[in-house]
Amino acid sequence: MSAQHVHHEHSGDGLVKAARNALVDAGEQWTDMRADVFSALAGLERPASAYDLAESVSSLRGKRVAPNSVYRILDLFVRTNLARRVESANAYVANSHPGCQHDCIFLICDSCGQAVHIDDDKLTGALVSAARGAGFADVRPVIELRGICADCS
Repeated sequence: MSAQHVHHEHSGDGLVKAARNALVDAGEQWTDMRADVFSALAGLERPASAYDLAESVSSLRGKRVAPNSVYRILDLFVRTNLARRVESANAYVANSHPGCQHDCIFLICDSCGQAVHIDDDKLTGALVSAARGAGFADVRPVIELRGICADCS
């Protein structure tokens, strides 16, 4: 049985507000560009690349937004727990509970690209303990499982 912790899932305007509050609480500014990038990311059902987001924000703003600018914002979002990076896809998803610090496990569909986030603190805790036992510090598990989702199977 998996060990899960309780957190509040946000969506829509509530997610944007929670993200803004978490970023400000981290000592960062919630700028218009950051708001646009977060809204674009949060509005997607699948992981998105910085290039996808740059294109979306460019359309929204009516002027070109460089992917490098979006990468910097995404790096900030990952550091402040507003987004998660799906390593194997070099893509990002909005964190639906930005105030909650924990490790994530992604289930990624090889057919449609959907990424589902699950929590299992018992599993990630065991990995962190094993890494610490091997002399590692500041361990952050990145767990991604690939397969075929229920909709595609």
